[in-house]
Amino acid sequence: MDNTEKIIIQKEESNGLATAAMVLGIIGIILGVIPFVGWFMLPLWLLAIIFGFIGMRNPIKKGFAITGIILGTLTFVYKIGFWVILLITSAASTY
Repeated sequence: MDNTEKIIIQKEESNGLATAAMVLGIIGIILGVIPFVGWFMLPLWLLAIIFGFIGMRNPIKKGFAITGIILGTLTFVYKIGFWVILLITSAASTY
């Protein structure tokens, strides 16, 4: 008689890119609001957006991917808006 046992290991499915997008988005928005230091976080914002879009292809943890996209975009828009408002204000005060 053959007494062999089969061991089945079930691995929980995950979406590493979605998780990475969310983590990069959180770090980017926390450090992105610091004036003059925040621009060094530009790669984090871009990677959060890119990883978020790639991570959305997988239905697992899709919310993490969406969160990463939103946080990366929000921080990017915030930084651009900050400098636009600063330039407009300084240009208006010179006249």
